[in-house]
This record gives sequence, C-alpha cells and structure tokens, in this order.
Amino acid sequence: MNIYAMSDLHLDSTGEKSMDVFGDVWENYQEEIFKNIESTVSEDDILLVPGDISWALKPEEAYLDLEKLDALPGKKLLGKGNHDYWWGTKSKLKSMELSTIEFIQTNSFKVGNIGVFGTRGWASKDSEEYSEQDGKIFERELNRLELSLETLKNEKLSKRIVMLHYPPFRFSDSSPNEFVDIMKHYGVDICIYGHLHAEGHKFAVEGNIEGIEFHLVSCDYLKLQPKLILQGGE
Repeated sequence: MNIYAMSDLHLDSTGEKSMDVFGDVWENYQEEIFKNIESTVSEDDILLVPGDISWALKPEEAYLDLEKLDALPGKKLLGKGNHDYWWGTKSKLKSMELSTIEFIQTNSFKVGNIGVFGTRGWASKDSEEYSEQDGKIFERELNRLELSLETLKNEKLSKRIVMLHYPPFRFSDSSPNEFVDIMKHYGVDICIYGHLHAEGHKFAVEGNIEGIEFHLVSCDYLKLQPKLILQGGE
C-alpha cells in the first residue's frame, strides 16, 4: 500500500468553470488528472485530496464529479476546501454512497497502523484583509483539527498524517502557525496542504520543519500528477 496526495482538483462536470487564468497546465486538466490517477494509484493504495475538489454548489451536483473519482483505483480520503460549497453534513455526505471515498473532518481514518486526520484550516492571521470573522473561523478550524487528532489519540500509530487545505504558515515570513503547534502536540509526522496556485507557489513551504514533513500538493504544483507521500505504508 502506497499513500499519494493531490489537492485542488477543481472538477467541473458542467464545463462552465475555467482554470486557464492560472496557467497552461490547466488545459484539459480534468482528463489529465483522471488519467494520471488511474496510471499511478493502484487498488490497494490511498489518495489524499485535501480540498477544492469540485466547483459544484450542491451535493447532488458534486456527485457527478465525485462518482468519476470514485470509479478510479484506490481509496480516496477527501478534505474540505474553501471552494467546496457542496460539502454538507456527515449524513448528507454519507448518503452519496460512494464506495471508495471517505470524508475527513473532525474524524479520522485508520489503515493498518497509519492514521489520517484533517480539517480545512484557514488563512493566516497576518493575511491581507484578515477580519474578525476570519478570526472566528480560524479558531473553529483549530478546534476541528484537535477533534480529529483526538479520535486516535491513544492509538499506537507508526505515522500520523494531517490533511489541511490552507497552508499552516504565516503569510509574512512563512513561519509555522498555530495549526503546527497542535500537530506537534499530537506527534504528527506528515502534513499535506494545497490552496496555492500559479504565483502562489512562491509561498510553498516544504521539507522537515520542527519534526513534521510538509508537502504542498496543489495539482498544478504537481503538474497534475499524484505525489507519493508514503511508500509501502511504512
């Protein structure tokens, strides 16, 4: 079993949305994403998708995109992004009856001795135009991450992997923010995140930082190719 990751798929079954403004890599991107997943991920593997999965506004609209993802090889663990307006309650998500997809938010997923956790995250407190409402969302997302990590707190896991949509770093100097503090407290080993596109890639922070291995996995940053995060479930 290998664990791969790729975020910000921005699927659109209607063909009404365009990502061309973010560069040539987005030309025919949906077909390329599906092709690359199918050729890379096997039935025994896991694909982590931390947010901005579909442009749909309602669950029934998103289903048209999710069923295509569901049909591809491997188990998919999905997290919420800032554009996933279709993301509903746990019961509504479960009612889609997708066979290879699980949704991660305040819960977790365990496979073997590996735990996967996550939440959306939010813009850093020193971001431009950060408001009082942003502060409330930020604190709520911190709480959701902690709730997720608590679910397997007492489990003896070889790896703890966190999926976030927003980068867990400060806007001004790329230093770790409060989300990293929580991950350190719970002994997280790997954190993947997305959200950054085109010029935003210059804010990528990767590598081992304070004992956690960070990966930016926005699909355009990865040239639409799933990234191997953990090989052989080790």
